[in-house]
Amino acid sequence: MLTIFKKFAAVVIVIIAVNFAANASYSDIVKIRRANRGIASLCSMNDGVHYTTLEGRSVVRRPYDNRNQADTLFSASFAVASYIFSPDESMILFADAASVKPIYRHSFTADYQLQYRGGNKKFEGVRDITFAPNGQMVAYARDNNLYLVNLRNDTTTAITNDGKWNYIINGTSDWVYEEEYGFTQAYAFSPKSDKIAYLRFDESAVECFEMMRFDNTLYNRAYSFKYPKAGGVNSTVELWVYDIASNTKERIDTGSNSDQYIFNLMWTPSGELCFYRVNRLQNHFEVVLQQKNGTQKVIYNETSPRYVERPNSSTVTFIDKDRFVVLNECKTGWMHLYLHSVKSGEVCALTQGRWEVTSLVGFDGKRLYYLSTERSPLQRDLYSVLLNGKDKHLLTPEGGFNMIAPSKGMKYYVRTFSNSTTPNIITVNRNDGTVIDTLADRRNAVAKAGVLAKREFRKFVTERGDTLNYYIQLPLNYNPQKTYPVLLTQYSGPGSQSVRDRWGADWEDVLTRKGYIVACCDGRGTGFMGEEFKKCTYGDLGRREYEDQLSFARYLATLPYVDGKRMGIYGWSYGGFMALNCAMHGNGLFKMAIAVAPVTSWRYYDTIYTEIYNGLPQDNPKGYDENSPLNHAEKLSPRTRLLIIHGTADDNVHFQNSMEMCRRLNDAGKQYDMMVYPDQNHSMLPGSTVNVRQKMVEYTLSNL
Repeated sequence: MLTIFKKFAAVVIVIIAVNFAANASYSDIVKIRRANRGIASLCSMNDGVHYTTLEGRSVVRRPYDNRNQADTLFSASFAVASYIFSPDESMILFADAASVKPIYRHSFTADYQLQYRGGNKKFEGVRDITFAPNGQMVAYARDNNLYLVNLRNDTTTAITNDGKWNYIINGTSDWVYEEEYGFTQAYAFSPKSDKIAYLRFDESAVECFEMMRFDNTLYNRAYSFKYPKAGGVNSTVELWVYDIASNTKERIDTGSNSDQYIFNLMWTPSGELCFYRVNRLQNHFEVVLQQKNGTQKVIYNETSPRYVERPNSSTVTFIDKDRFVVLNECKTGWMHLYLHSVKSGEVCALTQGRWEVTSLVGFDGKRLYYLSTERSPLQRDLYSVLLNGKDKHLLTPEGGFNMIAPSKGMKYYVRTFSNSTTPNIITVNRNDGTVIDTLADRRNAVAKAGVLAKREFRKFVTERGDTLNYYIQLPLNYNPQKTYPVLLTQYSGPGSQSVRDRWGADWEDVLTRKGYIVACCDGRGTGFMGEEFKKCTYGDLGRREYEDQLSFARYLATLPYVDGKRMGIYGWSYGGFMALNCAMHGNGLFKMAIAVAPVTSWRYYDTIYTEIYNGLPQDNPKGYDENSPLNHAEKLSPRTRLLIIHGTADDNVHFQNSMEMCRRLNDAGKQYDMMVYPDQNHSMLPGSTVNVRQKMVEYTLSNL
């Protein structure tokens, strides 16, 4: 009787599992993703032994070595989007979540409340607000001008007054700098709080792009903004320094060539101004020091016959008044750390080998801490090393994918660990790697929310002899005696990585519950496999990438459990560009293709991103046109069902891309499907992130 009951129970479990899979939707994946949440707004305090988190509307302080000892420092009367401490941590700026108004991907305006002992002050509709190092002033931008507020006497000074929409921008970045260099604040206080360096963008000669807004109005309006497309005119950028005491401004020489990129303003520990300078072709990167005697010195110089990887704020890190650490790829073909001196140039290499440093984490006065791919390009491990490049220590022996939030002074760090089968485990560690405490372990919560198909990491060799990394997810009800349809998911953009040993879940995981295989391959041009692997696509953007995806599909079709007649491909943004190219060049290999917010011609995309990888269209027209899916619309096989998805308010990859693709497909007499999201941006925000993914689930189930 007990045996019969066990068999009955097993059957019931199988039936429940099958029914669950049959009824699964993207909302189930959303629940799983939410169960894997991190720690909200964790921030180290100045003493390096406490950290703060945002808990509800309050900022709570805890020692790194005792999370049970908690005290509330500040509380707001409204929902908080973010917070900023004054340098001495006696004041705080709260951003009111309800007031946040996005501008583009990173930029927004908001109302801020300043809290201090004895009162508070409100700043309405401002952006990029920050404290001066002395804590007695704040600066912010509004309406393309930069302002300074003296908190001691509550006076406001307009540093600039010539700001105008689509013409002049002071103290914040223009659209292309924001999108491609990833910053919006374009000003910096000096260490003594006596000066402010800022950038002035003159975008008057940049072409306007008009993006139609609908917004449920009777008469819709075009939203006009400056967007420099490949080969077009960029903003002219000037560097200025404002002297607070004298209320005067001085323009700083940035070189005779105005067609260049100037960014990452910083003041060195010795109090001198420093900035990045990159030429238009982005194959020459310099760090320029404005010395106290008024002369300038290039303290770092990097060139490449193709391009220098786009620098960011962590490319150069000062560790004292003379020495700084640089991330350099061009010297050996692998991204590594080098110690430099302002006075004497390069001192030594700190890391070396056929692997890459992915980020510099911190410095404790003696040792540098960094994340790298030394053990596997699919992983991120934490190491420390002395400033002579010796005595290297591995601090994350478990492997997997690690993200590190260091304390000031690097005495402690908060580590978020995951791998393909393990959701977030968040721990507090000493700088020698010792675990002090576990702040969160999401394994149980994720397991209760649902089951995901395991990612198996493998390699295959293309017909051209290239070895590529990929992962495959077999259906949850996998039976080796059966064959299954396959969806290829990919991004494929330069320097990107989709195949990595990190926990993740998205709409494709619904498919593995419904009898589909999901697979992903990082082809040539993607990152963390060395400079040559990444830069081999230079000047011919798209060709090698789609060749590798087609090779991957053909390889998968040879596997005994794959139904080679039911293969599909999906991608978003650059991945959408690739999905279209694979559909056009696949000769019916794919039964289905989904392209979301796809680039259809690199002539339509921005200067910084496109030109670094493809040169200027004036110099390289073939690189722009031969791989554009627009010019291959007639090759779409009648066997391939194609879905194009786009948001009409996409300020990044304009709706124009999809409209022109539709025009070419129509002219070629091709059939396709389309899903349009009114007033949604490149990420299908503010309201359609779930709908678009459910649409893709249902389209795949119906057509693959």
